[in-house]
Formats: sequence, structure tokens, C-alpha cells
Amino acid sequence: MESSTNITLSLAKVMVAAAWADGQINNDEINCLKDILFHLEGMTASDWAEIDIYIESPVDEAERQRLVAELQARLSSPTERERAIQALDQMAAIDGVVSESERAVLDEMKASLQNAQSGGIKRWSLFTRKRVDTRSEAVHTAPNREQYMDDFLKNKIYYDVRRRLEQENIPTEIPEVELRRLSLAGGLMARVAYADNQVSEAESQIILGALQKYWGKSQVEAAVIAECSAAEITKDIDYYRLTREFFDATTEDERVRFLDVLFAVAAGDGQASFAEIEEIRTISQGLLLTHKQFIDAKLKLPADKRID
Repeated sequence: MESSTNITLSLAKVMVAAAWADGQINNDEINCLKDILFHLEGMTASDWAEIDIYIESPVDEAERQRLVAELQARLSSPTERERAIQALDQMAAIDGVVSESERAVLDEMKASLQNAQSGGIKRWSLFTRKRVDTRSEAVHTAPNREQYMDDFLKNKIYYDVRRRLEQENIPTEIPEVELRRLSLAGGLMARVAYADNQVSEAESQIILGALQKYWGKSQVEAAVIAECSAAEITKDIDYYRLTREFFDATTEDERVRFLDVLFAVAAGDGQASFAEIEEIRTISQGLLLTHKQFIDAKLKLPADKRID
């Protein structure tokens, strides 16, 4: 028999997928949804990362069907199925308004759960009108972002960059190792830009240009990395891990030259502020560069371009 904890976690993922039915979740909906999930029996602190990875970005139809199929496989009694359906109805009432698209998705989910049996289940999608084959095929072939859970937790910028490139079908020949390094570089550049609590358009363009000039990336590739870096740097991110992993991925010469890039970003809006320069100092120390290496890079900026 499936454990109640596994059923609860699987149900929580389905509820989040249902909330994404209209392609968006606002902050109030997220807070209400998390409140409902918090009170589900068996939810633990360790479960929340698996929930957050679905709250973080839209769940499309294929992935939604996979999550429903997984829940179907775990429900072994009419009572469990009824509780799952009631939870979906509760989720639908979060904001008091259920759109036509949300209602269609909820009806499909509920019908699938009501008809759940052991063995293969065949359903018809209300959107594509194409038959979805057996439960095992749905589970094994549909998208599964959980395979990137480690990156979601430890290298969020890389996780976002990779998903953006895949979701938008952006062709790229960047090897995984280099893409990880570029994501780290983008994060550190964005960290400097955000030292004064904002990433200006000029600074964003400097980051984009640096990715093209120093790493030879296309404008589209550079834009994805720059945008993901700027978006994530404003959130809770592990700066120590960001710096140490960049250190591990580069040579000393590359790190020294990277200081020039960081100072260019700092001065991107006209002048490197005291906060931005101090942020670069902190990064330089984290990259195990000497004080002289930091000062040499700093003095490459004209005096009127920096606030000492």
C-alpha cells in the first residue's frame, strides 16, 4: 500500500498543476495555495522543495497529465480518490473565480481520478482530443522537471537558463560544463549590478554584452543568461556557493580578467558606486585573488567613473 506521505505529496503537485491551468498564478493565489498545502496531512518541510519547483513556473498539459497519472497510481481506494477530488475543489475556490480553462482542466483531472483503476488507464484530453495511452507511457515520456531538482536547489540560475533554452526551443551548442560556468558568471555580474538594490537597463546591457564579447555567445543565448541572472539575483541565493563554484570552474588568469568585467558592469549606469565596488572586493576575496589584483582592476576605471 502506498504511504500517506507519498499520496499527499503527489496530490500537492497535482493541485499546483491545476492552479497553473490558466497559465498564471499571482502572489495571493500562491499564498492561499501554500496555506492549503500546509494543512494537508503528512506534508513535511522536505516536501516543499518538490512543491516549489512546480510553483516556480507554469505546468503544461503533458507534465500535468504525468502528475495526475502518478497520483492515480498511488490512490488505492474510493475514499482516497474522493479526498483528492475534494482537495482539487478546495484549490479551485482559492480566489472565488474559476475560468473556463481552469474548469476544463479540473473536470479532466477529477474524471481521471474518479475512473482510476489498477492497470492501464486511457483518457481523452479535453484540449487536444487525442487519446493519452497507458499510465506508464504518460509517466515515462512526459516532461519531468524533478530530474533537475539538485540544480533547482543549488544552481538556480543554471536551472532557469536550461529550462528557458529548452522551453523556447533556442538552439545552442554550449556544452553543459560551459553553460554552468556562464550561469555562475552571469550571477556574479548581476550580484554587482544589484549591490544598490536594482539592476538598471544599462547594467543589463553590459552583462549581455560581456557574455557576447568575452565568451562569444550569441545575442539570444546571452540574453537568456543575462535575464535569468538578473531575475534570480534579487531572490534568496547562496552567494558563497556562487563564488566558490565559479572559482572551481576557472583559472586564476580567467578570474583576474573577470574583475575587469565586474568593474565594467558596476560602471554600466555611468559610475561605479561605493556599494558596487565593495561587492567586487568581496567577490575578489571569495575568488582568492590578492588585494593588489583587485586594486589594479579598480584603477583601470577612470577616477570619474568610480566612487572610492
